[in-house]
Amino acid sequence: MGDLLGVAVLGAGHMGADHIRRLDQVVSGARVAAVADPDLERAREAVAGMTGVSVHADPSAALDAPGVRAVLIASPGPAHEEALLGCFARGLPVLCEKPMVPDSAGALCVAEAEARLGRRLAQIGFMRRYDTEYRRLKTLLDGGSLGRPLMLHCVHRNVSSPAGFTSAMLINSSASHEIDAARWLLAQEVTAVTALRPASSPGAPEGLIDPQLLLFETERGALVDVEVFVNSGFGYQVRCEAVCEAGSARIGDEHTMVVTSRGGATQEVAQDYLVRFADAYDRQVQAWVDATRRGRVAGPGVWDGYAASAVAEAGVRSLETGRRVAVDLAPRPTRP
Repeated sequence: MGDLLGVAVLGAGHMGADHIRRLDQVVSGARVAAVADPDLERAREAVAGMTGVSVHADPSAALDAPGVRAVLIASPGPAHEEALLGCFARGLPVLCEKPMVPDSAGALCVAEAEARLGRRLAQIGFMRRYDTEYRRLKTLLDGGSLGRPLMLHCVHRNVSSPAGFTSAMLINSSASHEIDAARWLLAQEVTAVTALRPASSPGAPEGLIDPQLLLFETERGALVDVEVFVNSGFGYQVRCEAVCEAGSARIGDEHTMVVTSRGGATQEVAQDYLVRFADAYDRQVQAWVDATRRGRVAGPGVWDGYAASAVAEAGVRSLETGRRVAVDLAPRPTRP
């Protein structure tokens, strides 16, 4: 066990428990050394059957637990800023789930804090960059055979929203992946956001604006539209189509099995993001573990986390005001 990377996992909810399972059963070169969650019973259940794991209610105690050499943050977004700064103070490499920090001011503080360290410690969990289909689309666009990308059409649908989900969270939580994917695929910053309100679905909880249609403008003139529908009732779907000068490319249509029998065909529809993007999560965490063991940090960083928060914040303001809102990015922090 001494040769394995000891990881403290902060958060043992739906996402955190899956990462605990992944580190224990899927990823090589790492082990779960500590878990922190306010619900101690939930944390103990997540590590049942594992040895050498300490369980804590206080995240700081998990960071300081014996054997911890790296941290995976899967707690709710509002807790991320304090956790990230705690990792920086201890010099611990960290993989932080999105959103890095929900508000742009807090996200910028994290980016500035890492810059003051003079080295990277944080990778942000935009796992679509590790998805096979997204990586193929990125390679195609970068290759230039279709010419300049002009538009992206994106779809993000969930079966249902969890309790307490707000209209703003359709943008700053659900659509944060589309924000990062658009920036990454196009290699452009988003400069303005317009949020539109279709008639809400009868399946949405009272008061929730769902679905929503977001329109992103980019610095070199590309447009990105994003349908976010978190109470579709039928499944989890993510699609993206790039429309370019000399053709188009679409991903997300065939990411499941089609069964043909008795004169008909049925197609499975994933019911959860952990099913649809299971391979991407596995590759992301494995890549993080491998890099961390070599003393490196790769993948999307704190600037990507900050930019996503700034774009989402503009989107929420547009949803509230009904107007196009410009994205105001701060100067990128530089190392001292």
